[in-house]
Amino acid sequence: MHDAAETVSATLAAPLDEAGLIRAAQRGDEDAFERLVRSYDQSVLRVAMNLLRSPEEARDVYQEAFLKVYRNLKSFRFDCAFHTWLYRIVTNICLDHLRRRKVRREESTVVETDDGSVDRMAQVEENAPHSDPERRMWNRELSAGIGRALDMLTPRERTVFELRHYEGLRLRAIGEIIGTSEEAAKNCLFRATQKMRASLEAFV
Repeated sequence: MHDAAETVSATLAAPLDEAGLIRAAQRGDEDAFERLVRSYDQSVLRVAMNLLRSPEEARDVYQEAFLKVYRNLKSFRFDCAFHTWLYRIVTNICLDHLRRRKVRREESTVVETDDGSVDRMAQVEENAPHSDPERRMWNRELSAGIGRALDMLTPRERTVFELRHYEGLRLRAIGEIIGTSEEAAKNCLFRATQKMRASLEAFV
């Protein structure tokens, strides 16, 4: 009896693996859910930031995504990896933002200045002390060019392009995330890459 109690105590003290955390969170364990959030919060922010290039929108997506995870976690049945399920939620929210942005025809991080269009995402590097004026100008032009090129992609093309080149995900995983086949994701990436190359031809 004493040995059994020690075993139970040791089990409770041992750190839970991800599956254990998910099951505990599904049972209503708030601490387990918080630990899950901490495991993925930077990844979710990074994905949202890479897709939307807007700190404000990325934070909104972050909050909305984890709220959806909290509300729908009990429906997670382990039929795919948890990060695939989570990324699917995040990218669907980002796609909604991109579609709305497409209608408004605006790119929230690109602002007009006396020097032309500037992507605020690039300003940290541009304003670094070691940056010479010529390189800073080239960086501004390239950043603005990339922003315009990305804005020409459809929301789905942009999502596939970003997940492949910024997140380094395999096409099979991207297909699972956006709800399509690996081949369809590959074709979408090809179209996006061709459009990007044509748009950025002047910088090559």
